[in-house]
Amino acid sequence: MSCHKRITSPGPSMLLVLLVFCLPALAQGWSQSSSSATSALLTAAPLEFLPVEEAYRLRVAGDAQGLVFDWHIAPGYYLYQHKFAVAAINDSGDAVPLVVDYPPGRAIFDEYYEKELQVYYDTVALRVDWPGHLTGQGWTLSVSSQGCADAGLCYPPRTQYFALSGVAGLEQSVVEINQLPLAVAEIAGIDSRAATSGSALNLPLVLLFALLGGIILNLMPCVFPVLSIKVLSLTSAHLGEHGKHLHGMAYTAGIVISFVAIAALLLVFRGAGEAVGWGFQLQSPVFVSLLAYLLFAAGLSFSGLLEVGARWMNIGQSATTGTSLRASFVTGVLATVVASPCSAPFMGTALGFALTQTPLISLLVFAVLGVGMALPFVLLSWIPGLLEKLPAPGPWMESFRQFLAFPLYASAIWLLWVLGRQTSIDQAALVSIGMLLLAFAAWLGGGGTKRWKQAIALVVTVVALSIAIAPSDTADDDSLWEPYSRARLEVLRSEGRPVFINLTAAWCITCLANEKLALSSAAFADTLQANNIVYLKGDWTNRNSEITALLKEYGRSGVPLYLYYSVGSISAQVLPQLLTEGIVQKALKGE
Repeated sequence: MSCHKRITSPGPSMLLVLLVFCLPALAQGWSQSSSSATSALLTAAPLEFLPVEEAYRLRVAGDAQGLVFDWHIAPGYYLYQHKFAVAAINDSGDAVPLVVDYPPGRAIFDEYYEKELQVYYDTVALRVDWPGHLTGQGWTLSVSSQGCADAGLCYPPRTQYFALSGVAGLEQSVVEINQLPLAVAEIAGIDSRAATSGSALNLPLVLLFALLGGIILNLMPCVFPVLSIKVLSLTSAHLGEHGKHLHGMAYTAGIVISFVAIAALLLVFRGAGEAVGWGFQLQSPVFVSLLAYLLFAAGLSFSGLLEVGARWMNIGQSATTGTSLRASFVTGVLATVVASPCSAPFMGTALGFALTQTPLISLLVFAVLGVGMALPFVLLSWIPGLLEKLPAPGPWMESFRQFLAFPLYASAIWLLWVLGRQTSIDQAALVSIGMLLLAFAAWLGGGGTKRWKQAIALVVTVVALSIAIAPSDTADDDSLWEPYSRARLEVLRSEGRPVFINLTAAWCITCLANEKLALSSAAFADTLQANNIVYLKGDWTNRNSEITALLKEYGRSGVPLYLYYSVGSISAQVLPQLLTEGIVQKALKGE
């Protein structure tokens, strides 16, 4: 398991946005630039994360009551309480779970588990009472744990083993061992070579995990359509065997170099103190918005509505020519970009290991991950027998391509949901409008070769992109208002307090415009505070009988309705349905 903490500054995310959207334009000179970038990285300062053995030191001691597990934790690191597990293994390989007595820890909200968890910092002593029925010699302790660093890395789960002696007299002598005795490990079904006192991982195993994780990435809904169309293009392309081999290598180069570039950025930012991990770019609302645009544009291309995009991404007829190796490279870059939100099985363990190693090993793991992702296409382009087993080209390919647009649309919708969670529903709606503008620009620009149409399409596209990169909208300030209720209004009126009421609904466009123009400014908030005015908001998005009754009281059948009860007034002043900041200020100040 590898979990990633939130970025503390937007710098890395913005740089990665530039990276993934500028790589296609730099495709021609990738070999020289990647070589120099890798050389520079390998000479950079090493990462600051401690090896797991140094971050978490454990000493086990026995006394008359049982066992004490004394953990010494390095500053800035912690251990999960719920990840502790202790078992006693006998010579026959039978494991008996032992009950751990947990002292109080520190409660933190863990972003990976999305809930509050108990963790331990600095030191902690855990006690285990030795069961009276476990007698005799030859017991081995299995101690499992998992810890994280505040800087943003979680280590893979770790299991340590300790040999016990003197159990019969409850005066245990405990000695840590590097692995289980071979006979016990074979009976218990545990790989004794992997059961070390540190992480139960080694480099060959991690590379295997990275390869498998990369292969599984191809099944993700945002990657599978790109791979499918690329594979089908080989079946209809008039390429020789050598040409198919070249396309396979170009596609692989695009993926591997992209993964290595992302790894290089990760290592540079982590070395500079940034708390980043795999998928950190998705913590930037700008990147999420642009990626939603990209997937939506790819969906339009698959639907046949964006021919320019199809040529740019090499998912149309340009894939059939033998001279479009750059397009195959760009397709690999595109596949990596759209795979960035995903984390396949085996990936978490491999990447968690990679980010605790030297830069060379980290880059190697990411490169193997890219090789795994490119492997299906490489095998099809190099083994003619596999390609021949695919269906023969025909009209069905166009229908299949259009069908593959829907997973891309679904991925774009999911990213809008992510954006809404990051910022606000208003920002997600704005980016949705930007996607609508992209669709309009595609329709307008693809309708012919008239210059004026292309110029308007370009302007519309620029407007859509400006929406995506604009500062994220913030959620409504809930501290400014209280929910409307008849009882609350009567209490405030009985106290002689002035009250401003806003009856609104999420589906009321006029209401939303009024709130943005007149009810969200600093001057409005200052006026409320200066005049001790209580702001009540009645949300009529869903059915509410109290709000309906108030609307009827003032002869309205729907929202918006704005009321101001001044001090000593019997009835409310009704404000216009279309507000300006000046109208509101005059009403609240009694001018």
